[in-house]
Amino acid sequence: MRRRSIIGTSLAVVAAMGLSACGGGSDGGSGSKTLRVTLVNHVWTENIKKALPEFEKQTGLKVEVTQLGEDQLSDQYNVKLNAGSSDIDVMMYRPLQEGKLFAKNKYLADLTERTKSDSAFDFSDFQAGPVQATTYDDKVVGVPIITEQEVLYYRKDLLEKSGFTAPPKTLDELKTQAAKVAVDNPGVAGFVARTGKAAAVTQFSSFLYSFGGDFVDGSGKASVNTEQAKQAYAYYGGLLREHGPKNISTDMSWSEAMAIFTQGKAAFYTEANSLYKNATDPAKSKVSDTVGFAAFPAGPAGSKPYNIPSWALGVNDTSKNKDNAWKFIQWAAGKEQSLAQQEAGVPGARASVWANPEGTSTYPKDLAEATAASTANGIGHDRPLVVKVAQAREIVGQPIVDAITGKDAAASADAANEAFQKFLDDEAK
Repeated sequence: MRRRSIIGTSLAVVAAMGLSACGGGSDGGSGSKTLRVTLVNHVWTENIKKALPEFEKQTGLKVEVTQLGEDQLSDQYNVKLNAGSSDIDVMMYRPLQEGKLFAKNKYLADLTERTKSDSAFDFSDFQAGPVQATTYDDKVVGVPIITEQEVLYYRKDLLEKSGFTAPPKTLDELKTQAAKVAVDNPGVAGFVARTGKAAAVTQFSSFLYSFGGDFVDGSGKASVNTEQAKQAYAYYGGLLREHGPKNISTDMSWSEAMAIFTQGKAAFYTEANSLYKNATDPAKSKVSDTVGFAAFPAGPAGSKPYNIPSWALGVNDTSKNKDNAWKFIQWAAGKEQSLAQQEAGVPGARASVWANPEGTSTYPKDLAEATAASTANGIGHDRPLVVKVAQAREIVGQPIVDAITGKDAAASADAANEAFQKFLDDEAK
C-alpha cells in the first residue's frame, strides 16, 4: 500500500526575548530554546497558536508548531517514532486510539514525577476517567486536554406532547418513552444511534457499563459474553430494531444518526456532548429550538457513560528537550489555558473548569449539567484498551449488528467473546 504523503504546515512564532527559564543552547538538549510541538488540526490547536506569543514571552522559548490532519499525524508518528527520531518534543495524540501502542513501544516519556511534584499544575484537578486513559502500567504518560462524554439528546416538544414532564432517568424509562413518542408521532423514530459495527462500539460502551459489563474483566480476559454484556447487546439492538428508524441500516456512524435526529426524525439520540452544536445550530438543525440534553440514563449498574480524553499531550521519550517540553504542557494544559479553551467550546479534562460558571457559560445549561453528571460517574474508555483498536472494534461490534437485525444476540456475544479472547492472546505474545 502506498503511504499517504506527509503534508503539514509549520508555524514559528518568535516572541519578544525574555529570560529563559532553562538556560540557553541550540543543540536540542534540555536547555534548547527551540521547542518542536506536533499538533492535530483542531479548534484547541487554533486557540493555543493564538496564545503562543504569551508563552514565548514568559519563557524565552521559540515554539515551532507542525500542524497536521489526523491521518497525516498518524503517518508522521509512524515514521518518526518508529525511527527513534528526537525532532519531536511535544506530541498531541489520541489516548484511546494509539495511546497503548505508544506507551508499550516506549514512545512516551514517563511524566509521573513531574505531575506529582508540580503543585501549581495540580494534577489532582484532572478527572479520573481521562487520567486512567493516559496512564500505562501505573505511569502517567500523557496529560488529557480534550474530553468527550456520552449524553442523551432529546426533543422537548415531543416529550411534552406525549405527556412526559422530564427526560428518562433510567434505560427502562428510555424504552417506555421512546415507544410512546413513536406511536404518537407517525414517521418519527423513538430512538436513533450509531449502528455501524465498529462505529457503534463507542456509543454502545455506555450501555455496556451501565448494565455492569465491560469489554475485558479485571483479570484481563474477554468479557463480552457475560450476562451483563448480553443484556446490554440485546437492549441496544432491541431499542433500535423496535423503536428506531424504519428500514434502519447497519452502517451508520455519528453523522448519519445525527442527520436523522436534526431532521426531526427521532425523539432520542445518545451521542458525544462534543457534537452538540450540530443539533443546536439553526443552520444545521431543523429542531434546534426544541433540543434538550440529559445525563445518560441509568441501567442496572447505574449511569456509567464514558468520560474519555479524545486528545492528550505527551513528551517524546527520545526528545532531548524534555524539561522545556514539560513547561509547554504545564502552560497549555494549565488552569488558565484550560479555562480559556472551555469558554471557547472545547470540553476540558479539569474538574475546575466545569465547576467554574465561566467555564460553562457558553454551553446550554442542561448540557453542562448532563456533562457534570457524566464526569462524576464516567468510565475512562469507550472501546477496548488494546494496541490494534480497529480490529478489536470489529470483533466486539458484531453482536451489536446482530442484535439490531434480530439475530440471536446471546449466541453472537459468545462467538465474539471467543474471537476477542483469541485476539487478546495473540496481542499478548
